[in-house]
Amino acid sequence: MVWTKAKVNLALSLVTVFLGISAADLKVGFYSNTCPQAETIVKRVVSGASLSDPNLPAILLRLHFHDCFVEGCDGSILVDNGEISEKFAFGHEGVRGFEIIESVKAEVEAACPGVVSCADIVALAARDAISLANGPAYEVPTGRRDGRVSNMSLAKDMPDVSDSIEILKDKFMQKGLHAKELVLLSAAHTIGTTACFFMTKRLYNFLPGGQPDPTINPVFLPELTTRCPQNGDINTRIPMDRFSERLFDKQILHNIKDGFAVLQTDAGLYEDVATRKIVNSYVGLLNPLFGPSFESDFVKAIVKMGKINVKTGSNGEIRRVCSAFN
Repeated sequence: MVWTKAKVNLALSLVTVFLGISAADLKVGFYSNTCPQAETIVKRVVSGASLSDPNLPAILLRLHFHDCFVEGCDGSILVDNGEISEKFAFGHEGVRGFEIIESVKAEVEAACPGVVSCADIVALAARDAISLANGPAYEVPTGRRDGRVSNMSLAKDMPDVSDSIEILKDKFMQKGLHAKELVLLSAAHTIGTTACFFMTKRLYNFLPGGQPDPTINPVFLPELTTRCPQNGDINTRIPMDRFSERLFDKQILHNIKDGFAVLQTDAGLYEDVATRKIVNSYVGLLNPLFGPSFESDFVKAIVKMGKINVKTGSNGEIRRVCSAFN
């Protein structure tokens, strides 16, 4: 078959549609003329809020991920529309940060009414949160519009802590993300905490007879069972990164390699041939000299994630408040 330029362009367009990514209208500095102070306001509010809540960087990063994985990055998780609200889905259990986004939105609306979307605020807030945790600084393409649908039934396929790596790879692939992005975005667990609720099966019922996950390092197991005792408080929170819970770095990849992963899904990254190879590429002895840059690759992954099923142009709306449709 002879591929003409037109056929190649058509094929690329079809791939873009298949992956659920429509980013043609997103660009860095989208609001430079219509609301030039928007990004400054986001950064100021997020920075101020983090002073009273040191876990805020992880909270806002997680909010961005959960927003993008349901209906695309369109702010649907922010909406309060009764019992069916997407935010009440089990897959969003523990997601927070809504009031911070609403605070940012109020200030942005005062400066530039009806211009900046809640979806963009979520993406920008996550960027600033990562920077506050000493992570990489990066530019966020903006121009997203807010979705008009928010329903908890749409979140039934969120990645889950009990998912196998094959299931996770499939869920990521459905969003146009590959094994490399799975590893990189999972590494965002380098900051933040998880509840003992999500550890119960891994510690006390992973194998027949109530045995724990054998991939847990024997040195680490008593530490986990002490912090999350059987029949203890399932709401107790523990760091997802044993060594640097408030520092955005690649330590969690070392943890995964050495059996110190907290979450079952993180540990599973080292049980799969493809994802193990990716983990090793960032933590190998020769990585500082010849290996890929975790920071730059993470930025590429989160920017790509931020383009999943975005609404642009005449699709969607610009909400006046993030918790309600116009």
